[in-house]
Amino acid sequence: MLNHEMQSQGHWLFRWRSYLPILFFVLFIPAFWNFQHPFGSHTADLIWEGFCLCVGLLGLLIRCLVIGYVPKNTSGRNTHKQIAETLNTTGMYSLVRNPLYLGNFFMWSAPVLFLHHWWLYAVYLLAFILYYERIIITEETFLAGKFGEAYINWAMKTPLIFPKKLQWQQPEIPFSWKTVIRREYHGFYGLIAAMTVMEHVGEVVVHDTIIMDPVWGAVFCISTIIYLIVRFLAKCTEFLHVEGRI
Repeated sequence: MLNHEMQSQGHWLFRWRSYLPILFFVLFIPAFWNFQHPFGSHTADLIWEGFCLCVGLLGLLIRCLVIGYVPKNTSGRNTHKQIAETLNTTGMYSLVRNPLYLGNFFMWSAPVLFLHHWWLYAVYLLAFILYYERIIITEETFLAGKFGEAYINWAMKTPLIFPKKLQWQQPEIPFSWKTVIRREYHGFYGLIAAMTVMEHVGEVVVHDTIIMDPVWGAVFCISTIIYLIVRFLAKCTEFLHVEGRI
């Protein structure tokens, strides 16, 4: 009965998995209340922000390594039901069973770490575990039922979400940059925009006035231009479309 209940919750969380994590940002309000630069230094703060951005980009890179290799009807953004025409066991799936969620972990870690509050990151870790364990249980039940022994044999030798050995198995299909750009440009821009807003709010809290760091201002402007160009290509042309890909 507990497994059934967790699967029911997992179905619901799976459907709304792109939006529910946004509610976590409510906790950022008290985290910003006494926001200060690390060691009282703006330089140290900029270094820490650069580290956080790298953590987020690592997550984006992991997602790109997944999306660039997977065929159509797998690892998609479907929300109403589970879809898997084939079982992915190569590429990032040869390292972990849930590489997209590993990428999400690092991408969401970036803005949480940005505020350098240990309690906020502890809450984030707990929420991540409780949230994704139910989704994973639902997905694995579906995959085991559809692919049977093939899935079970792969799952028994492949870690859940964090790799133990880097034994990469090359996928049969080639890597598609066009698919990566079309699928992940929202995530890239969302990461930059979120951290730019947090930088702006942080500076207001510290200096009690509106200040925008020129580095973040330049990063945000460049990212916005890239986003608008890619969005035009994705929505108004077939340039980024690749046959047989998600």
